[in-house]
Amino acid sequence: MSPTTGTTTEKTRAPGVVSAAEPVPAVSPATSTVSAVPAPHDASPAGVRQVRSTAARFRHAVRRLPYLLVKGATKSVAIVALLLLWETAPRLGLVDRTFLPPFSEVAHAWWGLATDGQLADNARASLTRSFSGFGLAVAVAVPLGLLIGWYRPVADLLGPLLEVFRNTAALALLPVFVLLLGIGETSKISIVVYACTWPILLNTISAVRNVDPTLLKLAKSMNLSAPRLFQKVILPASVPVMFTGIRLAGAVSILVLVAAEMIGAKAGLGYLINASQYNFAIPQMYAGIITISAIGVAFNQLLVTVERRLSSWRVPAGG
Repeated sequence: MSPTTGTTTEKTRAPGVVSAAEPVPAVSPATSTVSAVPAPHDASPAGVRQVRSTAARFRHAVRRLPYLLVKGATKSVAIVALLLLWETAPRLGLVDRTFLPPFSEVAHAWWGLATDGQLADNARASLTRSFSGFGLAVAVAVPLGLLIGWYRPVADLLGPLLEVFRNTAALALLPVFVLLLGIGETSKISIVVYACTWPILLNTISAVRNVDPTLLKLAKSMNLSAPRLFQKVILPASVPVMFTGIRLAGAVSILVLVAAEMIGAKAGLGYLINASQYNFAIPQMYAGIITISAIGVAFNQLLVTVERRLSSWRVPAGG
């Protein structure tokens, strides 16, 4: 009771004064500071988060494993059926095994060529020529195709010349390349450049000319300069059709080179196939053919991966 008012009053204390009835917070001896702020309970360490993320990715991969196995089996069933037919038809007498040996004999011959180094040496020579010609064709045909497709005067000037050469088969000009450039590496790379140029060039011209007019109108309404319009609209819209030509050229670079290597070459897969035929080493001949097919498939998949990376902005067909 207050002696002046006769009523109960609350106790007041100055700031910083601790009441005897209240607990005193713990004081750290090292820092002499009051640890009054508790650590948050929802903060997880980086290591725990990383483990949880790894576990989530693992569970997702496990859930997708049956789908991937079914998809892989579906894609490989036709190849497996072909190999089984190849193995059984000569053994059952359906075809003459002298000219078409079973696949197991071809695989054995392929392994023999791979172990003694012949396959690697010939494949290296072919890939060097093929990739050199293919790279030069891309470096020449893509800028030229963009130029012809974008500027009408250039197309009018070079159009008749392109029509003449595009309808001339590369192998028909092989004797001309050999006469002018000899039977060395220059003629073989040049014939690959010539054969690969036309698919890339024609598809690039078509890609530039068939850009969606709505995109061009929208870009022009934003007052984009010609170089900016070309960089932001024309090039991205042309990538899918352009890469169709590049993939065709990738297949052509290997096929034409094999034919060129059969004339005056001392190394290469075409030389291996031709020499095996002359020596009647039929399993080795088929081993070279299989190697060419495998290289073509791998090269095409590489180009598909690059195309997906460059055209990642596209909306998939499913949504």
